[in-house]
Amino acid sequence: MKDIQNKIFEIRDYKVMLDFDLAELYSVQTKNLNLSVKRNRKRFPKDFMFKLTKREWDVLRLQIETSKNRGGTRYLPYAFTEQGLAMLSGILNSTKAIKVNIAIMRAFVFTRQIAMQHIDLNKQLKELEIKFNKQFKDIFDALNYLLNKEKQIEDQKKRKRIGFLQISISKTRNLKK
Repeated sequence: MKDIQNKIFEIRDYKVMLDFDLAELYSVQTKNLNLSVKRNRKRFPKDFMFKLTKREWDVLRLQIETSKNRGGTRYLPYAFTEQGLAMLSGILNSTKAIKVNIAIMRAFVFTRQIAMQHIDLNKQLKELEIKFNKQFKDIFDALNYLLNKEKQIEDQKKRKRIGFLQISISKTRNLKK
């Protein structure tokens, strides 16, 4: 399942798998996978499957480290969303395809669960930050003041001195007379 999760990418706000990765998992040639899809094109609307743009492919190629010159793809790959993969299971009906589709669906569900946990954690952290920023504003202000040495020196100069004045000994003798 870890191998499958590494083949799930986010493109155009969809979690997708690419045609050549799917072909490898199904143990078929990419060309044959795409021919099966083309024969059943009505089953794959744009939100189920789409062809990558040149720019998307160039960005993605950097992430997956594919060869540009040797053994690379001549055509831009197709990206299949989770719904497209479910539809693909209907047209690829071998025993291996069924097992692979089950594993892929589990990987998508796992990925979605991780994403939801991440969103929940971010939300909780933001709530704590707001709550504690209000409660500890005075403490944060004091810490910032202590960290600002120039401000402390400036404030010390402005303060009125309090306490006993030191009088030199010669002045005290004059006072007694």
